[in-house]
Amino acid sequence: MKKIELHIQILIGLVLGLSFAIVSIKLGWPVSFTINYIKPVGTLFLNSLKMVAIPLVFASLIIGITSIEDTTKLSRIGGKTFFIYTVTTIIAVLLGLGIANLVRPGEVISTQTRDALLRLYGVQVEQHAGSLKQITTSGPLQFLVDLVPENLFQALGSNLNLLQVVVVATMLGIALLKIPVRKSKPVILFFEGLNEAIIELVRFIMKLAPVGVFALVSSLLIEIAGGSNTHEVFEILYALLWYVATVIIGLAVMTLVIYPIIMRFFSNTSYFTFLKEMRPAQLIAFTTSSSSAALPVTMECVEKHLGVSEEISSFVLPLGATVNMDGTAVYQGVAIVFIAQALGIKLSIETQLMIIANVAISSIGVAGVPGGAMVTTTMILHAIGIPGIGLALILAPDRILDMCRTVTNITGDAVVAVVVASTEGELTSDTNKHITRKD
Repeated sequence: MKKIELHIQILIGLVLGLSFAIVSIKLGWPVSFTINYIKPVGTLFLNSLKMVAIPLVFASLIIGITSIEDTTKLSRIGGKTFFIYTVTTIIAVLLGLGIANLVRPGEVISTQTRDALLRLYGVQVEQHAGSLKQITTSGPLQFLVDLVPENLFQALGSNLNLLQVVVVATMLGIALLKIPVRKSKPVILFFEGLNEAIIELVRFIMKLAPVGVFALVSSLLIEIAGGSNTHEVFEILYALLWYVATVIIGLAVMTLVIYPIIMRFFSNTSYFTFLKEMRPAQLIAFTTSSSSAALPVTMECVEKHLGVSEEISSFVLPLGATVNMDGTAVYQGVAIVFIAQALGIKLSIETQLMIIANVAISSIGVAGVPGGAMVTTTMILHAIGIPGIGLALILAPDRILDMCRTVTNITGDAVVAVVVASTEGELTSDTNKHITRKD
């Protein structure tokens, strides 16, 4: 009997999770059953992926850097990667702003709905404001101080410190290139062995993906419903339908229009087949809402199915999980304009240019975990003079939109990996021959 492909298994888990949630809500099954006995399975799966994310980033970055023995080539690859990441982020926020100004979703929301949302989510806004206060009272150069951890093992212990891990791994990789080979080789071999072991562990964890996805999706929907009927849930979502649709349209344009154009110009890889090979990673990104959790699967897809060399993927993808958040940039562009429109605030061209600059800068180091963009969105609202309480208007559907924008985030990382590998001649011909365009 032919084995069912992983992405099909994950889709089955997704559909079953949706079905279970709908049946549970319709029949009035107790929410406590799902929370106590199903959600923990999803949390276990998510935690397993997060568990391997940091050591995988650390080990793979060191391997990627040390495998590029020519420092000139390392500088060239690094320069290309940062340049493309910066350009795609700017395009993404421009896209978000443009679509939001065209659709004008904030003018659709009624005063009653706006006031209800402000009351309902005011407490959560205060929590994000508290996080912002810690950032803004630390001094203008605190972000530079935060790049280097006081304790490496403490940084390795939290997915929130991914940027610190990237910086330390990069420094250590370059240092290993500077010392004699007889001394650096044992260290490099250790990290190569660690990397292989982590990848094998990821393969084991992915066998649990269908069950984990079922648990994550079903518990998410039931928690959103809160034990009430589906009519009440859909009433809330309908009030924000224009906003949700605007964000999704922006993400779709970025994923299905902008990325194919970039790949068309810089690579011979077929974008249709690219999407096909990236399905497992995209499904994991969608269900976990975490770029960090999806990183191991993204690396597997890019290396094994798209033919990108380990040298390139080990450098580009961990970096992208930290500094490249195109989906988040699209979302923030739409969200900020939506909040301004809903509150009756006019955004000048100068203010929107400030938004572009702030989103591009703040996207670097956004935690690759669910809801990681909320604090930076609060920061940008503060910077351009929009009341932070406006964040309450977008919190209701944010969990669903977080799932969607994470897919765009990891897709953008993979596109850049393919483009950089193609321009460097690092696409494996044997693996890549079946995904090359025929035109």
